[in-house]
Amino acid sequence: MFGQKVNGVRVFPVTIKITLIFTVIILVSNFASNYINLVLNRAQLNDLLRQLMVKDLRDLNTFANTQNEIYSFSKDLNASLKGIEDKADFELKNRKSAVLIGVKSDRQVLFQSRTARARLTEFTDAASFVKMQAGEREGYMKISLADTSLLSVYKYNQKWDAYLILAVEEQVFYEEQTKIFRWITFFIILITLGSAAVGIYVFRDILRFIGVITRSIMKMIQNQQLEVIDLGKAPNDDITYLGMAFNSLSSTVDNLITIFRKFTNRDVVQKAYRDRMVKLEGVQKELTILFSDIKSFTLITETLGMDIIKLLNLHYDKAIRKIQDHDGIVVAIIGDALLAIYGVPDDDHDDHVPLKSLQALQSAFKVQEVARELRIEMKRKKDELLERNGTLSPEDLRIYRAVLLEVGVGIDGGDVFYGTIGSNVRMTNTVIGDRVNSASRLEGLTRIYRVPVVCSEFVKRDLENNTENRDFFFVELDTVQVKGKTTGMRIYFPVPRVNLSDRLLTETERYSEGLELYYRGEWAAAYEKFKGLRFKAARVFRERTRKGQTPAEWNGIWEMKTK
Repeated sequence: MFGQKVNGVRVFPVTIKITLIFTVIILVSNFASNYINLVLNRAQLNDLLRQLMVKDLRDLNTFANTQNEIYSFSKDLNASLKGIEDKADFELKNRKSAVLIGVKSDRQVLFQSRTARARLTEFTDAASFVKMQAGEREGYMKISLADTSLLSVYKYNQKWDAYLILAVEEQVFYEEQTKIFRWITFFIILITLGSAAVGIYVFRDILRFIGVITRSIMKMIQNQQLEVIDLGKAPNDDITYLGMAFNSLSSTVDNLITIFRKFTNRDVVQKAYRDRMVKLEGVQKELTILFSDIKSFTLITETLGMDIIKLLNLHYDKAIRKIQDHDGIVVAIIGDALLAIYGVPDDDHDDHVPLKSLQALQSAFKVQEVARELRIEMKRKKDELLERNGTLSPEDLRIYRAVLLEVGVGIDGGDVFYGTIGSNVRMTNTVIGDRVNSASRLEGLTRIYRVPVVCSEFVKRDLENNTENRDFFFVELDTVQVKGKTTGMRIYFPVPRVNLSDRLLTETERYSEGLELYYRGEWAAAYEKFKGLRFKAARVFRERTRKGQTPAEWNGIWEMKTK
């Protein structure tokens, strides 16, 4: 009823706010109206009271004159004063709290009706009495006796040389009116609260879609995901129009975010959504880098022309999904090449990601699987054409050979710069470092050693030291100094153990023995080990060691002359 807290701030429902405001307005207006009515009625009652008291005082004044004449004959003062008091008691018996007082010029009380609460000997309100004497012989004023406020009319009686004062207690006079005011106030509050309850129900029904919109937006904020608000059965009013406008804006922004995600890395999108901006910044991270390239791409382009785009998209659509399935981030698409990184945490901390090399290896073979499935699909289509046409034209065969994509993958890792570079008008998210170039060079070695994937010793150590996964068997291929480098590096062919047959295990063991001889400079003996091996990488070493002559100053590192 009183809303919910969002980020420590309570969000009150607009229905409650409207109802409370209207309730306060109604109460204030009703109280003000009732009070104004009370004041006006009091003024009217005061006027009526004055007229009534003036009439009563005139009658009592006439009676007092009569009693004065009687006193003149009887000389019995007490009897005459008692007669005045009895007359006053009789006339005022139905007048609640009314009293008649006769006051001499020295403020001594001459007589007083017995309706008074206390018998007075002296008129104690000297200030009011002075005003009576200084003013007209008769009038109307408020007096105070025994700490009680009274409304009074007075008249000077010449025969008795005294002021006749007829007074009534102000509080008693207004008592009934005050009771009525209290009862009216009670009913105003009761009716207003009842109306407020009805108002809440009515407003909630009328404004119910404000709550729907608010709850939906709060859910979107919590999930950090824009959605379309369900406005089914919404009335035709401006609130519904507001919701429709939000849905339109939400769809537009969501579409822009979707496009943004397609052109930008996942972690950049998350930071942009959280920080409401993209900063030119970067950090040094230990990442694993995967570089994938399509072999014989120049020939494919010459054969397919602009249709190469369709083939690339067909391959990339599945390959990129496989990379992302293993938490890889595609940093760049460079024509026929993909550059992906592994090990970027979901948050902005420099936490070590132990599975990064395992994820890169798994992705590498998934990319190979995608290329293999595409080749199988192309072969199926070729077989369908052969079955339908009986033969293929030279052009068809040329196109068929072009679409049989083969992919090489190189994987390396280490400390690199990862972040956003450029300017505030054009920026890009990238990874920079020697390990990136190294991954590209390793991919190039897949063509020389005729294996689908080549990785560095960093990948092998990272997998063995940080995970218990033993799904890959690493075959050391060589120690090479790639073009542009001054030091050698050991390179490996990671073989999925599910593909490790007894024949391949035997072959790789013999290959490893030959490689040890090769490193030691015993090329003739190494050649004998490599000779006869069906393991494709052995072909390279047969060619190197065929003559059995070890190069001068041999250090076991082969220097590559090409990329």
